[in-house]
Amino acid sequence: MKLISLTTAGRRTVAAMALAVASVTQAAPAHVIDVYRDPNCGCCSKWIAYLRDNGFTVNDHLEENMSLVKAKLGVPEKLTSCHTGVVNGKFIEGHVPVQQIAELERRTDLIGVAAPGMPMGSPGMETGHKSAYQIIGLKKIGKQEVVADYPSQ
Repeated sequence: MKLISLTTAGRRTVAAMALAVASVTQAAPAHVIDVYRDPNCGCCSKWIAYLRDNGFTVNDHLEENMSLVKAKLGVPEKLTSCHTGVVNGKFIEGHVPVQQIAELERRTDLIGVAAPGMPMGSPGMETGHKSAYQIIGLKKIGKQEVVADYPSQ
């Protein structure tokens, strides 16, 4: 076996490349989400697939009593949907797009976001028809605000 000898400049180049790769790997945010869902719901599985396709690591929890899960997380009844995600202690209720999950992670004033109901055309609810829907943010002070509007098509 023949060994390759590197010059000092070559060793520095290799070291710099290794450091750059390590820096990028460490800088990449970890997108881990816990999803709580009823075992009999098909659209929840589709939303989980959507999250995975967008770089999330999903911990899938099958729950018989979703009302209890939502109550523990502080999801207001008017904002509920079929499944509930949790990222860094904040809730994601229903078919929320990844853009609003990223916004939730950035915003310190929000404790959660929701796509109330099961809006047609939202992630995991693609059927060809797209209803207009909103993503609602819940602030720490209990006030709700629209964080995104999706038009019908």
